[in-house]
Amino acid sequence: MRITLAELYRPGTGPIELLEILSLEGQRYMARLRIGDQTLILSDPGGRTRLFRSSWEAQDTLRDIPIDRTEVVHASAYNEMVGMDTAGVDPLRIQLQRQSR
Repeated sequence: MRITLAELYRPGTGPIELLEILSLEGQRYMARLRIGDQTLILSDPGGRTRLFRSSWEAQDTLRDIPIDRTEVVHASAYNEMVGMDTAGVDPLRIQLQRQSR
């Protein structure tokens, strides 16, 4: 599912429990939000995934919204290397901040 900034500001939306800033090839970032039992992708008003040039830009965009925890998530490229086991490799997660309510 998707959510826009305008929808995040609506009363009753609830705090963001987890903001995951997903690295896409190390050049662009997208925001995945966990609110209650939903996982949502931050999108523009046209329904396209909103992309950021840095993790800081993503955090700055959401600075006025309560966020409990923020992590930057980098997918591992090692599972794509020739000769490596095909088992999945967990992404690297870097915790950036915590807020107390």
